[in-house]
Amino acid sequence: MSRILLAISLLAVVGMALSAVSLKNHYSGEKTEYCDLGETFNCDLVNRSVYSHVGPVPVAAIGLIGYAALVALSRMRRRSAAALMLLGAVAGLAFALYLTYIEAYVLGVWCILCLSSLVTIVAITALSGVALARASASPDRNRQHLS
Repeated sequence: MSRILLAISLLAVVGMALSAVSLKNHYSGEKTEYCDLGETFNCDLVNRSVYSHVGPVPVAAIGLIGYAALVALSRMRRRSAAALMLLGAVAGLAFALYLTYIEAYVLGVWCILCLSSLVTIVAITALSGVALARASASPDRNRQHLS
């Protein structure tokens, strides 16, 4: 596995962990002390707001599934997987940026788990772009596989 794909895998596992903790907190009625840093940073307010779910599905569950898909795609050595990985990462980044907008301009409260996930998906998106560029630049006989 190339270093880039390994880095994407590891970052996606970090994203899964962040999403899993957020999902646990979403359903918990208990206060999370590590994430309550005053009026400006409070994951509980963000994670239990009306913006913390899309229909009946918690945003954290969407993140968990998305990061798991990125792990799976990063394990494949096909150019088509690299393209799908970049597409998924861009979609995840767009959603994360929307949620960050909600935190900044609607709720007025930041979630350190959400911001950590944003940094993670930014890195995955950048690395996915590099992985696709390398897959596309490989010789014709190897175009189907990432090296």
